[in-house]
Amino acid sequence: MSSQQTSLHPMLNVAIKAARAAGAIINRASMDLDVLKVNTKAPNDFVTEVDHAAEQVIIETLLGAYPDHGILAEETGREHGAKHSEFIWIIDPLDGTTNFIHGLPMYCVSIALTHRGVVQQAVVYDPTRNDLFYATKGRGAFLNDKRLRVSKRTRLSDSLVGTGFPYRRGDNPKRYLKMFEAVMTEVAGVRRPGAAALDLCYVAAGYYDAFFETGLQPWDVAAGSLMITEAGGLIGNFTGESDFLHQREVLAGSPKIYGQMVPILAPFTRVIKEEEERAVAEEKQATAAEVVTKTAEPAKKRGPVRLKKGEADAA
Repeated sequence: MSSQQTSLHPMLNVAIKAARAAGAIINRASMDLDVLKVNTKAPNDFVTEVDHAAEQVIIETLLGAYPDHGILAEETGREHGAKHSEFIWIIDPLDGTTNFIHGLPMYCVSIALTHRGVVQQAVVYDPTRNDLFYATKGRGAFLNDKRLRVSKRTRLSDSLVGTGFPYRRGDNPKRYLKMFEAVMTEVAGVRRPGAAALDLCYVAAGYYDAFFETGLQPWDVAAGSLMITEAGGLIGNFTGESDFLHQREVLAGSPKIYGQMVPILAPFTRVIKEEEERAVAEEKQATAAEVVTKTAEPAKKRGPVRLKKGEADAA
């Protein structure tokens, strides 16, 4: 362990240990991709036995050290840990599963610790490059031993911007393409590697000048968000407010570029939320219609009612 890491916060050290253990599982599995069992959670959303094994070793490591902490994990949700703790570990055991399955070496382990909803510790580990990004609130962000700083570029036209394409149910590709076009025509280039936690670290390291994506979950962005702020960057939603963790949209960048990205992305704010709400409403309507149809069905199946002679005369 480096001299830098010996002085780390104890909770961060435990998170690093957990991330490296998960990385070892992922690296071993990457050599046997052809025998990997893959299930589909939802269209284009894969989960592998590796996700589960990596998540399990992370949770065991964290709860071994801090049994009274809570856990929010991608694969098992809130199943593990204390349910009402002020400390919650937010875990993505393998961000970039689709890349991993195809052998594309762009994926990572992401672990963040929140206290009363504020991210305090963060680790993002890239096992293919043995790159360890880590941060403690108020103490800076690092890649291995090197202090991270966001880029110094000030012109949007010189900027390299990272993004991710939405691809889950309820996503509107046409609307996304409009947003993509709005950004693409203003910047030097747009990249889409496919692991948001790593993308956010790349903003912190100054490789990208900004990053934006819709449809992300808390475990995709929690660790990366602390890297950004500790490296001198800004992170928020598309209208530039700090409420992004549960908004399903995120924009991050160096302060100057972030400020120029907000007016471009603001018209697209809350798109995912609205579309999801619409999809849920439509599903409820469809279910209600089904219930009405089923309730009405028995009446259709009844045979003709025969009236007795006296009743027929009265009718």
